[in-house]
Amino acid sequence: MGKQGTHVIVAGNEKGGSGKSTTAFHLAIYLMYQGFRVATIDCDSRQQTLTQYVRNRRNWAVSRDLRVPHTSHYHLPLPKSDSVKENQRLEFDLFRQAIIEVEGAADFLIVDTPGFDTHLTRLAHSLADTLVTPLNDSVIDLDVMAHVDPVTGDPREMSHYARLVQRARTERLSIDGRTIDWVVVRNRISMLPSRSTRMVQQALEKISVRLGCRIADGIAERVIFRSLFPTGMTVFDPLDEELLGGLPSMSHLSARQEYRALVDALRLPGGDHARARLEASQQLSQSGRQPAQFDHMAPGV
Repeated sequence: MGKQGTHVIVAGNEKGGSGKSTTAFHLAIYLMYQGFRVATIDCDSRQQTLTQYVRNRRNWAVSRDLRVPHTSHYHLPLPKSDSVKENQRLEFDLFRQAIIEVEGAADFLIVDTPGFDTHLTRLAHSLADTLVTPLNDSVIDLDVMAHVDPVTGDPREMSHYARLVQRARTERLSIDGRTIDWVVVRNRISMLPSRSTRMVQQALEKISVRLGCRIADGIAERVIFRSLFPTGMTVFDPLDEELLGGLPSMSHLSARQEYRALVDALRLPGGDHARARLEASQQLSQSGRQPAQFDHMAPGV
């Protein structure tokens, strides 16, 4: 995969609670509203947060008779064999089959990875064109990137995850000569400046130079995401009480602006083919018909 085919976005982080699955799902829905064909893969067979988000959205749409976009979704089942090797082989086979089905059929593939190191995690990272690493804006969470001197804020030693990404970059370069655009996204940034916030910012600036990644501002801590999850809706869905299950709020509007800014920061590729599909979808909508992709059932869900 690559820029000539399906653009692969991987959401990766070895710490939970950073907003990885929420970010992956919002990116997917945003891109679909822009006219792109989008597929998603949930590689976390334990938590399956992205898969649950997809299920919630489909169930809510069916129960309310809503016409909203759905991704072509694939997920890995919970391992059932007592053999670790057999479970890994099954996961790899399913992942490989999903990649084959998606290539050429989707403009973007968004992969959500588990918060721990597995063979599949490393494989998914090596396939990335864009790697998105959400990171809570705290000194503690900096350990995902590097061990930082608590006094100076200087990175002392690269973390296990940073080394994993560097290996994936090396593998990708040897496979097709392409590099991985690694974007670290600062989530839950405090509205009030503090010594801790300044230290995180300074440390990330130093780490980004050392690792060759980019830093982008992400999403502040917002209650809106906890309220959207049960319905599977996103901040990019229409501000409609029926869709949201309640009246939209300023938090909803602010979160939408933050995600739009994040998408701009990712510098994702666009294309005339997507814009043409978007125009066709709008014409169908105006004529009272619905674009076919909005009814696409999600494989494996």
